[in-house]
Amino acid sequence: MGANFSRMGSIGALLVLSWAVMSTAWAAPRVLTAGIGLNADTPQGKAMQRFADTVQAKTQGRLRIELHPSGQLGDDMKMVKALQAGQQDITCPDSSTLAPLVKDFSAINYPFTFLNTADADAILDGDWGQRVLAKLPEQKLVGLAFWENGFRHLTNSRRPIEHLREASGVRVRVMQNQMLIDSFRQMGFDAVPMPFPKVYDALKSKEVDGQENPLPTILSSRFYEVQPYLTLSRHVYSAFVLLISKQTWDSLPPADRAILTSAAVEARDEQRRMNREMTAAALDQLKARGMKVSNIDVQEAESVRRQLRDVLDHYNRDIGEGAVVSMYIDLSRLRTQGAGSSSAVARQASK
Repeated sequence: MGANFSRMGSIGALLVLSWAVMSTAWAAPRVLTAGIGLNADTPQGKAMQRFADTVQAKTQGRLRIELHPSGQLGDDMKMVKALQAGQQDITCPDSSTLAPLVKDFSAINYPFTFLNTADADAILDGDWGQRVLAKLPEQKLVGLAFWENGFRHLTNSRRPIEHLREASGVRVRVMQNQMLIDSFRQMGFDAVPMPFPKVYDALKSKEVDGQENPLPTILSSRFYEVQPYLTLSRHVYSAFVLLISKQTWDSLPPADRAILTSAAVEARDEQRRMNREMTAAALDQLKARGMKVSNIDVQEAESVRRQLRDVLDHYNRDIGEGAVVSMYIDLSRLRTQGAGSSSAVARQASK
């Protein structure tokens, strides 16, 4: 009888163990909600899906990222606030959106600072970029990586613009960043800050005459339908920042945090590759859709920066000159070492 009880006890233990294993296997994955402003078929949208797939695979299904593109969860500012409140897990806004929280981010959007992608990659992935990301946890956010929005170009419905001095009176939508608003106004534009999801309708209704964005965004957003003129200005390099709510981050075990970080970097490299390939192809497609293209020579950059001296000096003081100066020291070192490309190469990249 004792033997029977022993066997029954062993069977019971096996049943408990089996049930525990099956319960773990059947446990529902934790779903993290991710929202972006752009469409799912943009480099940002495709990279977010790559990021989601990598995280799900590497966590063996413990984490699943559910993507909501096209501003379904609101504009960038709304989604950042949702992350801070713990109401959303992940987003990837333009870096300028974060400037009201961490002033250093404004330095990225100084006009004609980066002349090529090699400069931008080296600064944002290097010590300077990591120091800026390290300031986000104080704002209830964690920055996983810088992705690429790209060099921004102008479109409008009024006239070709071949020199920025021809901008007078053009009413242009700009990002909701005061430094950019002030810069565009100083250049002569009538600058109107506006969330990205409202831009197409504002262009169509002539609430604004133009806007400025990277070429893949101009193409994927169908701005060519309502904007006949494209100016290749490369006036600002624009970066995305892949963010996760600090509340979400703190709730994850270290192993899953490491997976999210490595997946963010893997997706960053893929996103940049796709963005640069799409940028090269987008110009031909925009021309084919009827846009009339003009160029602003990168040599105009220095005269524009002189025109903006008062604005930039103000923001140097506001941001703290240490952040700006350290960026330019790093850029100067890169260019001295030959990491940056020449103006001729920069011009070629815009063709």
